[in-house]
Amino acid sequence: MGQFYKIKLKPLEKLILSSMYVSSLSDRDPTDIIKEKVGVTDEIIDSKIQECISNHLINEDKKTLTENGRSSLKVVLAGGVFDIIHPGHIHTLNAAKSLGDILIVVIATDKTAEKMKKRLPLHNQNQRKLLVDSLSMVNLSVVGHEGDIFKTVDLIRPEIIALGYDQIHQEKFITEGCKKINLDVTVARLQSPIPEVSSSVIEKKYGEDIHGI
Repeated sequence: MGQFYKIKLKPLEKLILSSMYVSSLSDRDPTDIIKEKVGVTDEIIDSKIQECISNHLINEDKKTLTENGRSSLKVVLAGGVFDIIHPGHIHTLNAAKSLGDILIVVIATDKTAEKMKKRLPLHNQNQRKLLVDSLSMVNLSVVGHEGDIFKTVDLIRPEIIALGYDQIHQEKFITEGCKKINLDVTVARLQSPIPEVSSSVIEKKYGEDIHGI
């Protein structure tokens, strides 16, 4: 393997590389993602992509990152059910995003959500994905694999895995699971948001109204 180097990315360069990374995990065109974030012309985007190609950050296909380009980004992975979006989620996801350049959120499948919550989720996994994708700090959400969280981790290959203060996963379990897929990650346990704000508290307080909708 050749010697790769890291360079300090300018904001537009980081946006372009981030958009190409997100595009590789979805069916979206990276240019469309870029235009949603910043008002620049196709000419400016094309010029900057060419510059990134010259700096060995983007491959000649203009759609994928080189190893150096990928290593220039810090990807954060977070996960949860996200059945009732509340301020605690916003706090946690903002904290997760602050740890890196890209925030990918894994949405629990309906079966996993039912096991965790001891009930059927109010929204199915596709609806919950749509809700999370609408949050400004989230670059992309994906529905997780049934029964094996490390299949999704292997797909994303993050540098950081952010755990919510109330998530049951233990740091050692995550670290050892990542070693099995040859992934060196930092596991960050996020601080608690406002204690009284949680999905379970909301449901307990407004359960009858919510389930009656």
